[in-house]
Amino acid sequence: MNKLGARQITRLTLLYVVLIIVSIIMLWPFIWMVVTSMKPNTEMFSYPPTIIPQNITFEHYVEAWYAAPWARFFFNTTYVAVVITFSSLFLSALTGYAFARLEFPGRDFLFILLLASMMMPFEVMLIPLYLIIVNFPFAGGNDLWGGGTGLLNTYSALIVPRLLFPFGVFLMRQFFMTLPKSLEDSARIDGASEFGIFWRVMFPLIKPASATLVVFVFSMIWDDFFWPLIVINDQNMMPVQLGLQSFQTSQYTTAWGPLMAATVWVTIPIIIVFVFAQKYFMNLNIQSDK
Repeated sequence: MNKLGARQITRLTLLYVVLIIVSIIMLWPFIWMVVTSMKPNTEMFSYPPTIIPQNITFEHYVEAWYAAPWARFFFNTTYVAVVITFSSLFLSALTGYAFARLEFPGRDFLFILLLASMMMPFEVMLIPLYLIIVNFPFAGGNDLWGGGTGLLNTYSALIVPRLLFPFGVFLMRQFFMTLPKSLEDSARIDGASEFGIFWRVMFPLIKPASATLVVFVFSMIWDDFFWPLIVINDQNMMPVQLGLQSFQTSQYTTAWGPLMAATVWVTIPIIIVFVFAQKYFMNLNIQSDK
């Protein structure tokens, strides 16, 4: 028993050492970002580089805040991210429930098409989506056939193409399939409608999957740079990721101090969302181990 106990302790010690090293490697970019944001310019480019600032300064945060309309950027990003996140959550859950619980012609074929769409890179859909946004009828000076700017520089251009993600439907469908059928049978006996079964009985039981999807969608929308770069050129409509461009003062020059400071506060909302959803991740892991 002593040998087994010693082996177990050695194995756990090695495991924790490896996990600590991996955690430091994963956290190092964030740590370096925070540290650099508090360094004065003279120390930022010193060699050898210092990990702990000798003279801590917050002037980069002040400079970064006044360099661009960050309040507007945060409002734009928060509004778009919240609308897309909760719309995607509801639509993904509703569609996933239909694929998991309802019988209708072509269900399996449609699900295969859904899985196939997950393998399609966004760059393949970029030009068709852009043409739809530009030529959207009766928007932005368009007639039925176009002629104007369509939905460019609007919230709709940022929201509509990303209201539903195939991964979300797949995740919800797989989770709904793990729930016992007796739950919906009991609800039907009590006279509940199909939507009532989904909304009142089944949907509250998928909180771990919902939290996973919320973090996935919110972080993806919050960090998105490419699509807003294509459809937004009005500063009043820019999200935070486009706002970070303002610190590239020329083609070859970047204000690294303010950029690191702005990147710190741009990262904080994602961390907050993850912290609040962490307990649901733990429930998801526990349920997957059963």
